[in-house]
Amino acid sequence: MFKVIFAIALVLLTIYLVPFLVYSLFTIITDLKPPEETSPAQFLISIFVSKIGTAVTFVLIFFFASAVFSERWLLYALLWWVMFVLGEIGQALGPNYSWKEALAGIVSETIYWPMAASLTYWLIGT
Repeated sequence: MFKVIFAIALVLLTIYLVPFLVYSLFTIITDLKPPEETSPAQFLISIFVSKIGTAVTFVLIFFFASAVFSERWLLYALLWWVMFVLGEIGQALGPNYSWKEALAGIVSETIYWPMAASLTYWLIGT
């Protein structure tokens, strides 16, 4: 059980810190602005809470379906990547979310899903 909890913690750090760095870079190289309707602290806390749920779900699905995904961790990452990329596109098609934000999200997800899957596989996949 320790390995599962540790995997959740590492996945959480990965899926929280990578977007933070990517979005920070996007604000430097483009005119992407942080949300103005909330404080930066409140925004980061809300994202963190959301990422907790994602990390727990990501690791526990992998754990319970390890017979299927253990040797196919990259496929597992790809499935999550597709889901989140489509989510970014859907948000960009709606109000209050720009294509720059969506692109930053897609870049983030392209980095962090394979990282998260490899960490999860390394800890609980074998």
